Amino acid sequence: MMIERIVRGMAGFFILLSLTLAYFHSPYWLWFTAFVGANLLQSAFTGFCPPSILLKKLGFKGCE
Repeated sequence: MMIERIVRGMAGFFILLSLTLAYFHSPYWLWFTAFVGANLLQSAFTGFCPPSILLKKLGFKGCE
């Protein structure tokens, strides 16, 4: 599986998880949603994505 697809899946999962936790537990979980969104935005502009670095070290393939 390609790193980019894994990172998008992880981001989507974390956003849905934090929204569910905000609904059932505490609205402070929305800060985690904002953090994931900000990380996606900065990754789009800079190309720096910490999860992709970790996945490369674990042996997953990029789209190069």
